[in-house]
Amino acid sequence: MSTTGATADPLVALGSLPGVADSVESVRRAVDRVYGHRVMRRRSNEITSEAALRGARGSAALSGADWALEEVRRRSDFGTDDEARTMGAALRLSAEAGQLLTIWRQSPLRVLARLHLVAAAGRADQVGRPRKEGEPVDEPLIGLPLPGATEVHGRLEGLAELIVAGGSAPALVTAAVVHGELLALRPFTSCNGLLARTAERIVLVGSGLDPKSVCPAETGHAELGREAYLTALEGYVSGTPEGVAAWIAHCGRAVELGARESMAVCEALQRGAA
Repeated sequence: MSTTGATADPLVALGSLPGVADSVESVRRAVDRVYGHRVMRRRSNEITSEAALRGARGSAALSGADWALEEVRRRSDFGTDDEARTMGAALRLSAEAGQLLTIWRQSPLRVLARLHLVAAAGRADQVGRPRKEGEPVDEPLIGLPLPGATEVHGRLEGLAELIVAGGSAPALVTAAVVHGELLALRPFTSCNGLLARTAERIVLVGSGLDPKSVCPAETGHAELGREAYLTALEGYVSGTPEGVAAWIAHCGRAVELGARESMAVCEALQRGAA
């Protein structure tokens, strides 16, 4: 995680990077448009449920299980092959995320362990704990150098301290940093991408930016594409101000696209087509 200048809260410093304030404002406008739709006043629970499904589908797509939305709706067995297990894990994480908001503010590392337990159920003693030195990581779609377990531990502790301390950084900045750090560290032996995107969602919801969880960033990340996602992540990992700002902007655009998706759902419900 990179910062610019000395400050008590490094996340605040990231908010001052060129272009980040514009991304924050653009995201706020996009989210406000969804919440201002008349359907949200009457049927917000339906929008939330649909956003959860679409977000899970998008997250799974970035982890190699790119299924059509109707296939996700139709299927009930998610344990038959690697893609089905990935999709099942994404759906379980989406359902679990809303139960962990208050715990996240107090103990983010406990939440991450719980999320891994939910996502990677059945993988013996490697489930629900950060990886140990020398343990392999099953995350083939991310080819960045893998930090050692000692570095992972230190950076996770630092990230947790920032989250627990709170601060005045915009929700988008905090969410992007949590997402980027977890992808860069890959602290577990599996399912790190799914966890990173779920953690981003938890921050966006828990911060109050998207309290009803109707703007699924995972949908936007999938729409922007895996290549753009990985390129932006490389910028974050570089630690340069430009690279970090580009990653935050990429995450912001993903939230905007998630908001646009839910606007379309609102419009469809208003027309009686969904």
